[in-house]
Amino acid sequence: MSWYDAAVKKLGFPTIELFVKAGSDGETVGNCPFSQRLFMILWLKGVIFNVTTVDLKRKPADLQDLAPGTNPPFVTFNGEVKVDVNMIEEFLENKLTPPRYPRLAPKHPEANTAGIDVFAKFSAYIKNPRKDTNDALEKALLKSLRRLDDFLRTPLPEEIDAYAPGDLPESSRSFLDGAELTLSDCNLLPKLHILKVVAKKYRSFEIPAEMTGVWRYLNCAYQREEFTSTCPAEREIEFAYLDVAKRIK
Repeated sequence: MSWYDAAVKKLGFPTIELFVKAGSDGETVGNCPFSQRLFMILWLKGVIFNVTTVDLKRKPADLQDLAPGTNPPFVTFNGEVKVDVNMIEEFLENKLTPPRYPRLAPKHPEANTAGIDVFAKFSAYIKNPRKDTNDALEKALLKSLRRLDDFLRTPLPEEIDAYAPGDLPESSRSFLDGAELTLSDCNLLPKLHILKVVAKKYRSFEIPAEMTGVWRYLNCAYQREEFTSTCPAEREIEFAYLDVAKRIK
């Protein structure tokens, strides 16, 4: 019996295995925001789980039998295969509940939609090869980032002192929903980090320094092991976009 199986049996944890996309070396974690999203959720839940990286160029036969026609990420939970990232997230949140496991759903519904279009705007911008449309796509990306920045700088209700004189203070929270990471952050942060890395590498575009809410958000994430230890190396992110990022003509 492996140490994992022994620990799971002793502690009464479910048997969970997360299958994620492998990097260019076929072994380390590759660039995939959906894989990192599930990796973060399981880490935050505090369960013991195994992680298997899957080299898409040499997908083993046993994995093809386990989840035929499915690329990572996917999860096995007590031997049952779970596919579709949104459904896996919902399943884990409903299955791994208090008091043993923390709830990760945000308290404020607005956190679920904050930055919802940022990655789509980034993708349109980075994949565009045409000089005549580049400026418009960059402006659309900046507009989307500005909306996210406004949300992050606007105080949540619990940050507001109803009796304090003067204007509302700027929010000082670490994450979308407050001081702690939630499901919303697990979804947005991997995408926002990819944006930061790829746009700088292939477009010399940087998130403006005046977007202090976005930068505070990213810097807080970089202080958390749940994010940094599930994040692919920057060179993996850059490599993944080598043929995706189009040169402006």
